[in-house]
Amino acid sequence: MADDRPPRHTASVGTALALALGAIALLAGCAGPSSEAAAPTPSATSTAPVQAVDVAAGEIDEAVEVAVTGADGVGVTFREITIAPGAGTGEHCHHGQLIAVVEQGTLTHYAPVYPDGVHVYDEGDAIIEGAGYVHEGVNEGDVDVVLWVTYVIPEGEPLAETDLTRCDH
Repeated sequence: MADDRPPRHTASVGTALALALGAIALLAGCAGPSSEAAAPTPSATSTAPVQAVDVAAGEIDEAVEVAVTGADGVGVTFREITIAPGAGTGEHCHHGQLIAVVEQGTLTHYAPVYPDGVHVYDEGDAIIEGAGYVHEGVNEGDVDVVLWVTYVIPEGEPLAETDLTRCDH
């Protein structure tokens, strides 16, 4: 029996991280190749060094697998989010996954994926959020929380879904 469904596209963590590194390079002011221009070729006369700047790093003490499926492809967005003291993200979910690092401050994350329903992420911690579940990040501290976030989301879906009827319950 033939499968008439459209092809499903996935992004691996390697693809997501490679795209995130490209976004970091653009944020850092490094010019990358345009999607409209032909790919550059190496030049024997080039003496410019390759530079890489680690702008945020975090660790997770367990294996991580990122797999996002989208009938129309998968988008990758790299974003810096600043949450003022006393503010929060509001309840939302994601249709894909995200990988984040707490660059500054302390984020209190309310989600049903934790045994007590809450987890505190400090500066330097990495965060992995899966698809579907409703959660909220709150800055309960007295300094801004700065997050560096890579979203891997099916094309056509919002980065953060605020219509909770479209989330798992």
